[in-house]
Amino acid sequence: MFSHVMLGTDDIDASKEFYDAVLGELGIGPGKVDPKGRVIYMHPGGLFLLTRPIDGKPASCANGGTIGFGASNSDAVDKWHAAGVAHGGTAVEDPPGYRENAFGKLYLAYLRDPAGNKVCALYRPD
Repeated sequence: MFSHVMLGTDDIDASKEFYDAVLGELGIGPGKVDPKGRVIYMHPGGLFLLTRPIDGKPASCANGGTIGFGASNSDAVDKWHAAGVAHGGTAVEDPPGYRENAFGKLYLAYLRDPAGNKVCALYRPD
C-alpha cells in the first residue's frame, strides 16, 4: 500500500542512531545517508526515510500518529523496544506484550523516537 514513509527530525545523527538500533533488531540494515543528508532504510516492502524539514522550520511529530514496523516474533519486538530505549527512545503506553482487539491477538511495543515521533513494533501470531 505504501511506497515510503518519511519522518522529520532536527537531529539526523540521534535519529539515525536510534533507527539503526531498532530497525537492526528487525533485520533491516543501517540507514544510508544520501547527498541531501537524508537517511534511507531499504526493505523489500518500501523505504523509510529521515530528513530535516525542507522548509527550514523545526521538525514536529504527529499527535495521534503512529508508524508501525512488522516483527517476525515477540522476541524481536522485545529486542526492538530495548534497543530503542538504549538509543535515545522513550517507552510509552503499556510495556511490550500481547493485546487483543478487533484484529485479534497482537504483540506490541511502543516508543517515542528522539524527535518525538511515536513508533511501534508489531508481531501477529498465527
